[in-house]
Amino acid sequence: MQQLMWFRQDLRTEDNHALAKATAQGPVVGVFIISPKQWRTHHEAPCKLDFWLRNLLALQQQLALRNIPLVTLTCDDWQTVPQALLQLAKQCKVSQLHFNQQFGVNENQRDAQVHSTFQQAGIACHSYQDFTLLAPGSIYNQSQQPYKVFTAFKKACAKRLEYQAQPYYSLAPIQPKLAIASSNIAQAFQHAGIPVAAAHFSQLWPAGETEATQRLEDFLASAVLAYQQQRDFPALSGTSSLSPYLAAGVISIRRCFNAALQLNQGELLSGQPGLSTWLNELLWREFYLHLMAAYPKLSKQQPFQAQTQQVQWRHAPADFAAWCQGQTGMPIVDAAMRQLLATGWMHNRLRMISASFLSKNLLIDWRLGEAWFMQHLIDGELAANNGGWQWCASTGTDAAPYFRVFNPVTQAERFDPEARFIQHWLPELAGLSSKACYLPKQEPQQLAALNYPKLIVELKMSRLRAIEAFQDLKTKTTL
Repeated sequence: MQQLMWFRQDLRTEDNHALAKATAQGPVVGVFIISPKQWRTHHEAPCKLDFWLRNLLALQQQLALRNIPLVTLTCDDWQTVPQALLQLAKQCKVSQLHFNQQFGVNENQRDAQVHSTFQQAGIACHSYQDFTLLAPGSIYNQSQQPYKVFTAFKKACAKRLEYQAQPYYSLAPIQPKLAIASSNIAQAFQHAGIPVAAAHFSQLWPAGETEATQRLEDFLASAVLAYQQQRDFPALSGTSSLSPYLAAGVISIRRCFNAALQLNQGELLSGQPGLSTWLNELLWREFYLHLMAAYPKLSKQQPFQAQTQQVQWRHAPADFAAWCQGQTGMPIVDAAMRQLLATGWMHNRLRMISASFLSKNLLIDWRLGEAWFMQHLIDGELAANNGGWQWCASTGTDAAPYFRVFNPVTQAERFDPEARFIQHWLPELAGLSSKACYLPKQEPQQLAALNYPKLIVELKMSRLRAIEAFQDLKTKTTL
């Protein structure tokens, strides 16, 4: 009997858990569901949807080599997914549905409905762990509760992962051809009204498993050795640039982890500094995914620390608009935001600086920034984006203390020491010295001549304002 493989955040043939299990059971038909309304609700970025499209086209070619057709269904939102999938399953005469797990609230509700619908129809439905190294819910502290602090979580993971390669999921032999035609995926996206991203995104972020594999190999062959020293410097090519490929599942987390662990002689917490530091970053991704699975409220725009729901955020639409467009007058923040708008990506150090500036210096609700990032990030992933924002805003688990407010000037001086990054993204400041680029001191008319705005907030005052807002909250909650 034929199998139905539902692709989601796993746009690959290599080391795909659900796909491997499906091919072992019989001939496979692949399906991807286009959900325009749901994607808008989830703030999926146009460049990210374009990245999905391009990777789906690459996936379709890889599947064709194995005689696996890939079809699309269009379901405006996820309410209609169960019946649409069931109808396709009956048309294709499949005996089982296979897919890899996701962890958001909407995703869990959708998948539960799919399970129920298929069970009632007498068709088996199987879901698999694929997007994480360890199954969410399998790592608990001594009180049998999920870890809320990363350091403790990392140590617990190390006991399970160190010196232990992750499994690799191989596909069954090439299947016979089926009398089912693949869909015209590009046409399906167009008919669904999915916006087309600018052409340069395909040059910045080429699609396909071969590209993802090459990036991993190139990184581990050279840049990872200096990763610990260079990863915080945005003017350098010191990171792996794999995050969009991991977010879309074009390469598996297991493959990345195994390759780095093997190079590091099986060590996770020690060994070569660059390798252990990068492995540490992979565990941060793991931590946020486990939290998302354990605490559904994180999918609902709620802070992890419930009392911070009472923080008196400023309603300042003009300030928020300036932050969004890179027009705050704080060069390192503006350069970061313009990098995001131009490339669909932002260096991790800059994500922290920009998030701190919005949530602390401007005292604007972190959820607005979280949504803006998702609307523009090609690597936008709910758990990591939410976790990072709540860390910076001091509302999450393992968060930065509320009195920690990143100073964007000292951050720029430390991590962009020659102002190369700032001057690249803010060419209007190219004639200034590096020192002047960190916080331009010119009079407003001089800044206007440079076509650069005056700083919209005073740093010292805004830092104290943020601390007072959280101190007031702390006082109220202890009364």
